[in-house]
Amino acid sequence: MILKTRHFASWARKSGLADSLLDKAVLEIERGLLEADLGGGIVKKRIALPGRGKRGSIRTLLATNRNDRWFFVFGFEKNKRANISDNELESLKKLAKHLLGLTAAQIIAAIEEGALVEVEHEA
Repeated sequence: MILKTRHFASWARKSGLADSLLDKAVLEIERGLLEADLGGGIVKKRIALPGRGKRGSIRTLLATNRNDRWFFVFGFEKNKRANISDNELESLKKLAKHLLGLTAAQIIAAIEEGALVEVEHEA
């Protein structure tokens, strides 16, 4: 299950980050292609926007159990900021613990409330 937080979904839309790219990013992580495991269920993955290449593109942070739960929780453009702060990382780890602890029913409720958004898969 690949999801994004409401905040991430809004940011991704403004940044031109399509769901197909998020889907591809998860497939790459499953094959071991990621920039960093930041601990606490948070991993960092670069995503190239069309025509820009990975160097000048998007950095995403996901909360994941690396099995069946993938939550895109934060993103930024490398040309706008170098990285996240230690305090931001600690907050994201707390969020990861919460998200990864949700039951299936709680995830469905969060989707219905709009707190979480499903990543659309290409047919």
